[in-house]
Amino acid sequence: MTGYEEALEKLKKYDQEQVFAYYDSLEEAEKKALVEQVNSADFSVLSMLKEQKEVKRGVISPLTETVTLDKIKENEKSYLEAGIKALKEGKVGCVLLAGGMGTRLGSDDPKGMYNIGKTHPLYIFEMQIRNLMDVVNLCGRPIDLFIMTSNKNDEKTRTFFQEHNYFGYDPNYVHFFIQEMAIACDYNGKIFLEDKDSMSMSPNGNGGWFVSLKNAGLLDYVKDKGIQWLNVYAVDNVLQKMADPLFVGATELSGFPVGSKVVAKAAPDEKVGVLCKEDGRPSIVEYYEMTQEMMNAKDENGNYAYNFGVILNYLFRVKELEEIVGRDLPLHIVEKKIGHLDADGQFTKPKEPNGYKFENLVLDMIHMLSDCLAYEVVRDHEFAPIKNKTGVDSVESAQALLEKNGIEL
Repeated sequence: MTGYEEALEKLKKYDQEQVFAYYDSLEEAEKKALVEQVNSADFSVLSMLKEQKEVKRGVISPLTETVTLDKIKENEKSYLEAGIKALKEGKVGCVLLAGGMGTRLGSDDPKGMYNIGKTHPLYIFEMQIRNLMDVVNLCGRPIDLFIMTSNKNDEKTRTFFQEHNYFGYDPNYVHFFIQEMAIACDYNGKIFLEDKDSMSMSPNGNGGWFVSLKNAGLLDYVKDKGIQWLNVYAVDNVLQKMADPLFVGATELSGFPVGSKVVAKAAPDEKVGVLCKEDGRPSIVEYYEMTQEMMNAKDENGNYAYNFGVILNYLFRVKELEEIVGRDLPLHIVEKKIGHLDADGQFTKPKEPNGYKFENLVLDMIHMLSDCLAYEVVRDHEFAPIKNKTGVDSVESAQALLEKNGIEL
């Protein structure tokens, strides 16, 4: 059976023949690319649409213990010693999740390429490297940095780093890999076309980073280098402290398989995921799942019980990550606005959600582990996300926080 015949059979099996609507008009190279995309894509996720059920959460309860700012201060010496030792021994690697584009910022480039400077260029990627260099200078050796890109921004990201000489970082310790992609479909389960020779695909969620790293062959490198911990964080937080020696030390000394940096919520109803327990295991409850009763619940000391929000900065032990990969992560059906070819074969960007994407989420990775260390950080020193151009969590708010922390813009 030829590749074309295999692809056609697959499309018929899943009732997706519309994917080949323009096949006969394509050049040979375009036909080959589309056939390969069809044959490599996972169509089985479409069966989830017929079986959609409301995801039932277990019993949610507050954290029993958090490494608060006061506790960090009390144990600073031991945390710092353990963390610096692990870093000097090369036991810690960093994973930068950078697959997104700067669309909401008005840019067609990768989000990390966005210039947040006022008087001189200062890029989001540059800030991430600067922050990591602080730790490199402290521990006296480079730290392996794994940068997860996407099909849409990989080439631009690599070129950008090369053109800027990796912002002074040793390129031998920088490793790019592309995030796995998943098909996107309309509400009837029909796969969208992004172009006449390609299906609409989207990254497989922030929980897909480890599978993507493994499939790129980089897990072998991690193990060969003796890296025992991977610090995962998002590109858009320009105050992010990665490979933080105190955080590394606290997590390693706790014996827990994962640590999560958290911030005290600005208000009980703040729109942030909260680290909690679910059926006795670590979990994250999203803000829209929080009831009024949960928001207002207090602990025995009169503090809000669900008070610590996650900032997408996690330190995972590699050994347990390998065990997770051996099991199936839950797949989430997420309603999204999906660009696609319309009935006239023209690309269109919808203003409202028009279909589904399929994603793995990091919160499920957390829940599959035995426990998670909640490690509090100061919001104004470590949390400046850039999601919008203006307003809340914007370029403007991040610039103000950077200046507050002495960064010249």
